[in-house]
Amino acid sequence: MQIEANGKTIELSEAGWLENLDEWTPEVAVEIARNEKVELTDEHWDIINLARELFEEHGKVCEPRAFSKHMKKRYGTDRSDSRYIYALFPYGLIKSANKIAGLPRPKGCS
Repeated sequence: MQIEANGKTIELSEAGWLENLDEWTPEVAVEIARNEKVELTDEHWDIINLARELFEEHGKVCEPRAFSKHMKKRYGTDRSDSRYIYALFPYGLIKSANKIAGLPRPKGCS
């Protein structure tokens, strides 16, 4: 699977995950989101940016429960539970938000 972003052809896995994590840009995120049928808003970008920040700090994708704690600390209770994340990313943090954020696909995730 391929997408076009920044005048380049970007390779995605069959499931839509970025093959080369170094090719991620906000423009790539928009194209991946389009494939996921997600229109990105500022609230989406808050989650995407936090997911990328935590990945850079810890070297791994953050588990949903830990991610919710980080969301609560940064954005408050109203924006930290799984219902909030699923309202923005219908397939959830792992399958949708992390994919759009250009993070590695966790084992066992399609």
